[in-house]
Amino acid sequence: MTTDTVTDVFEEHRPVLTGVAYRMLGRIADAEDVVQEAWLRWSSASREDVREPRAFLVRITTRLAVDRLRQLQSRREAYIGPWLPEPLATDFGPAVPDTAEQAVLADSVSVAVLVVLESLSPLERAVFVLREAFGFPYGEIATTLDRTEAAVRQLAGRARRHVEERKPRYDVDPAQRRDLTERFLAAAAGGDIEELLVLLAPDVRLVGDSGGKSKAPLRIIESQDKVGRFLVAVAHDQAPDMEIRFMELNGGPALLVLFGGKPDSVFQVDIRDGVIQCVYIVRNPDKLIGLAAE
Repeated sequence: MTTDTVTDVFEEHRPVLTGVAYRMLGRIADAEDVVQEAWLRWSSASREDVREPRAFLVRITTRLAVDRLRQLQSRREAYIGPWLPEPLATDFGPAVPDTAEQAVLADSVSVAVLVVLESLSPLERAVFVLREAFGFPYGEIATTLDRTEAAVRQLAGRARRHVEERKPRYDVDPAQRRDLTERFLAAAAGGDIEELLVLLAPDVRLVGDSGGKSKAPLRIIESQDKVGRFLVAVAHDQAPDMEIRFMELNGGPALLVLFGGKPDSVFQVDIRDGVIQCVYIVRNPDKLIGLAAE
C-alpha cells in the first residue's frame, strides 16, 4: 500500500470511526483524539494481513475508546452538576441516503440515549454502539473486543434492555418536534409562563450542564411549575446582543443561543404525548466551542 493509499483508505472510513468514538465518549474532542491515535496506529502498522481495513480500523478505534472511557469515568464522577454530551451538529444528508438508516443513526446519537449510555459499562456501551447504531455482526464485535460471541450476545441483551427501559419514547415526527421546539422558544424568550405550562408535561425535568464554568442549575429541576418559572427567570437575563439560531444537533432540532456572536447555550427538548418531557441545557463553554463556526 502506498502512502497515498493508506491515507485514502483511512479517510474513507473516518466518518464511521468518528461516529463510533463519539457515541462511546460523548465528547467531540475525545472522539477526535481517539481517531487520531487510530490513524497513527494504522499508518505505522504492517497491513500485509489486513483483508478488511474497515473492520481493522473499527477494532482499533473501539479498543482505544473503551480505554479512554475507563479513564474518563473517574473525572465524570467529580464533574460539577449534571453531565450531558457535547452537542454534535448532525446532517447525514447524501452520505446516508436511506431514511430508515438515518433514523437509527439519529436515535443512537440523541441526547437522551447518550445520557442512558453513560450508565453502561464500557464493554456494554461498545457492544451497544457497534450492534445497534452500526449493525456490526456479533462475531465481528466479539473479535473487536476479544470476547466470545456468546459473551457479546449477553452484553448486547443486557445493554439493550437497559437502554429500552430508560430512554424516552418519541411519538412525534420531525416537523411536529420542530414546531413544539419553536413554540417553546417563543414562550421561554417572551417569559410567557401560561404558554410554557401548556407545553410542559406535569412531571417535566430540566437538566443543565455547566461543569461549574457558567450559570446553570447544579441539580435536576422537576415539575411543570418549577421548570416553567426557571425558564421565565432565564428570559429576564436576555441581553441586546443575543442571537438565537435553529440547528440540527444530535439528530433533532435545537436552539443555539449566542451573545456577541459567541455560543452561550444550547437548548434541546424531549417530547412525548404532545408535550415536553425533558429540557436539556448545555452551558459548559468547553462543549460549545465546536459550534462557533456553525
